[in-house]
Amino acid sequence: MISKILIANRGEIACRIMQTCRRMGIRSVAVFSEADQHAMHVAMADEAVHIGGPLPAESYLNIDALIRAAVATGAQAIHPGYGFLSENSSFAQACASKGIVFVGPPAKAIDLMGSKSAAKLLMDKIGVPTVPGYNGEDQSLERLKTEAQRVGFPIMIKAVAGGGGRGIRIVEQADGFEAALLSCQREAKAGFADDRVLIERYLPMARHIEVQVFADGHGNAVHLFERDCSTQRRHQKLIEESPAPGLSKDQREAICSAAVKAVGAIDYRGAGTVEFIAQTDVEGRVGEFYFMEMNTRLQVEHPVTEMVTGLDLVEWQIRVARGEPLPLAQSEISTRGHAIEVRICAEDATRDFLPATGRISYLRLPVPVPGHVRVDTGVQQGDEVTLFYDSMLTKLICWAPDRNAAIARLQMSLQHCVFSGVGSNVGLHRRILALDDFSQGRLFTGLMAKHWQTLQARAAVDVSVLCLAVAGVLGAEQEGHSGVPGGVSPHRAADPWALHDGWRLFKPTSRSFDFLLCTKGADSERAIVELHHLPTVLKVLDQEQAFRWVRLDQEGSLLVHFGGTTIKGQVRVDQDNAALLHVRTSAGEYDLQLMDLYGAGEGLDDADASLRAPMPGLVLAVMCKPGDAVKKGAPLMVLSAMKLEQTIAAPRDGVIEEIFFSAQEQVTEGAMLLKFLDAPSVH
Repeated sequence: MISKILIANRGEIACRIMQTCRRMGIRSVAVFSEADQHAMHVAMADEAVHIGGPLPAESYLNIDALIRAAVATGAQAIHPGYGFLSENSSFAQACASKGIVFVGPPAKAIDLMGSKSAAKLLMDKIGVPTVPGYNGEDQSLERLKTEAQRVGFPIMIKAVAGGGGRGIRIVEQADGFEAALLSCQREAKAGFADDRVLIERYLPMARHIEVQVFADGHGNAVHLFERDCSTQRRHQKLIEESPAPGLSKDQREAICSAAVKAVGAIDYRGAGTVEFIAQTDVEGRVGEFYFMEMNTRLQVEHPVTEMVTGLDLVEWQIRVARGEPLPLAQSEISTRGHAIEVRICAEDATRDFLPATGRISYLRLPVPVPGHVRVDTGVQQGDEVTLFYDSMLTKLICWAPDRNAAIARLQMSLQHCVFSGVGSNVGLHRRILALDDFSQGRLFTGLMAKHWQTLQARAAVDVSVLCLAVAGVLGAEQEGHSGVPGGVSPHRAADPWALHDGWRLFKPTSRSFDFLLCTKGADSERAIVELHHLPTVLKVLDQEQAFRWVRLDQEGSLLVHFGGTTIKGQVRVDQDNAALLHVRTSAGEYDLQLMDLYGAGEGLDDADASLRAPMPGLVLAVMCKPGDAVKKGAPLMVLSAMKLEQTIAAPRDGVIEEIFFSAQEQVTEGAMLLKFLDAPSVH
């Protein structure tokens, strides 16, 4: 019997596993790093053990520390979740050597299917079609170059031990191969301690379809149908759904049967996902499919399978780990309706998904509705989002009788998601779901690239947004927020001369609000709004109308009357900086800053922005030294945060004068990385 499980993970997956443990009467043990001591999964567990520093290598990837924590707490089993050590055979073996049950497949199965090259060789042997490519042992640069030419560009370079969308590079032309290979190898070494790669033909019009499989120790293997994961960014899944749109009955049976055949070829136990890539056309019709890889763990997107089958996959994992047979035979497993999941991540979609860090000053999530709306989260209001771990904050999953209804329910639920204080991709999800191609099921892995201009389009700040912003500022002042530009000084609250409310002797009282749309990496959009009293009139974007507002609740919901128009929305004022406003309307979300009309500019300099850190992160490599003459586009430094690498390149020809950071040092967003002198003019 297993009465206590240590969860060797963090965030939403740790919390999700704990929920099933609690329902099954099993005590849970959380582990945490220094960065996670106040995290949600720590508070939720029955016990918690500190295992090391903030870097994954010091904590969540520290096998010895995890084993010690399990032994010290008397945990009979360890659940690895996904990511980190979930597909690490050494971890599974270490558990076995201490008599601890690893809630996952045997180490041999992890090694076989965890290696993309070995898995492809096995699939070729048993007759499951694979993508043309190279997965040999010779990893020399010359051999890999030769094989890439043989396969034909465009090609995909993949880390042999990779997963979760990491360790993948698309190379369109031969001249970009070497740089992409080195970057892929560096990421693979850092993330998986294995820099081997394989090469595959890249299919630009392709669907990513995967099959959930399960096997036990009694010779049983089943599938729990398929999921479509084609909506991706940076080769990482963003939206997943089940069933896969547009598959015929025969195609569904063929792909699910191939997945079960793959599992039957090895001694497998527990949950797994067999991933396929399928040819598709512009209408979304699926053609031939090829085996891509097998993930020997629970997937991030497992909730969509749970929603359509009504099964708890974590419970199945635990039962199989206890030596029980699968709870159901293949003939007893069925699906109903349609489920869609979106991954809500801390990232800036307007800047190529750069990681976003900060404190979640205000958090609002939809109310879960059992069987219809599910929220899997690992964060709470007040949490600090750091650069050390994956950017995913929450998963939102909606079920409905059909796909269109599921999309509509998901859109409605996304309107109730607010992450103030840290950037998120909530607005991006709403725009993706509204795409014609998405709603019509014309899915392929390049969907976002095809519609990138539309998805990046910034909604203009209109009258309704500015009216709400003014009401939000006035409401903040009523509640006593200090620091509102133009508002009362917190140290002179009783002094009428400290109140900047627009009062003038012998003139009508009026006040101006200078709003700046906060969009990094884009031209600033600014608007000045004038509020006049007696009567109360607001002048905004050349419109002048009677103005009044009402607060609807303590969560920032407001009702504004502007002339004959009624506007409803929500305005959150940043608790740490009352000049920052987050405005939400039915049309979208906006971050505004209230500028001080009389304030002097701060932090202005003539330093080249391209030599500043575009994100907080860790310096992985420095490829230059003082005195070096460099050409435009030459790589100077590589940063890493939340599994993302960002290369800082020379903005033009020049000379490196001074470097301010070394490898393995942390930088904050906007920090000057190096001093760069333009190349002297040639006369």
